[in-house]
Amino acid sequence: MAAQLVQLEATPDLVERVYRTLGDAISDGSLAPGQRITQEDIAQQLAVSRQPVLQALRLLKRDGFVQDAPGRGLQVAALDAQWIRHVYQVRGALDALAARLAAGLRLRIDPALLEAGRLAARGDDVVAMIDADLAFHVALYRAAGNPLIEESAQLHWRHLRRVMGAVLQQLRQREQVWDEHEAIARAIAAGRASEAARLIEEHSRHASENLGAGLDHVLQAPMATDPRRPT
Repeated sequence: MAAQLVQLEATPDLVERVYRTLGDAISDGSLAPGQRITQEDIAQQLAVSRQPVLQALRLLKRDGFVQDAPGRGLQVAALDAQWIRHVYQVRGALDALAARLAAGLRLRIDPALLEAGRLAARGDDVVAMIDADLAFHVALYRAAGNPLIEESAQLHWRHLRRVMGAVLQQLRQREQVWDEHEAIARAIAAGRASEAARLIEEHSRHASENLGAGLDHVLQAPMATDPRRPT
């Protein structure tokens, strides 16, 4: 296995930690689409027993991140541009609902989230970019006051993290994303519900188009299994 994973100490939530570690590796391309993975390799790299790895892999398979490999074993699931477009349609509807509700309360999203996002967008740490984007949207969901929105959106974000990891390094509109976030936050704070919903629907559409096009490029490019290679 090419990926170098950091060893983990045994804790009661070890299965969740293995799940998150492998999920991050899949998201940032360290574990590439089609790459075979084994319990033994992962357990050795993380310095844990095979049991938590087995349970984490079952969860990853359930969530669509790994699949059965030809013959035997498991491999990282392939990326699917059309599936991601479908995910964005659902997430866009949830985001618009959250924006309307948050604007009705005139809630203010922490400006520090916007600044952190802009800082991440200027760097090369893909996981930091993804985490900053997710932090903004989670803040929006919580501002809406309806816990079911965040709960529903989390399912889709697991897949969005992955495609974002595959194509973010190629995108050149990273700061534009945060311009859009800032405009959404201003509309919410001012109580302009219709404007906030419209802006976030446009934002979701732009993200879907950009990531979809970027993913199409990754899938069509030679040696596309490593999205971190120079282009």
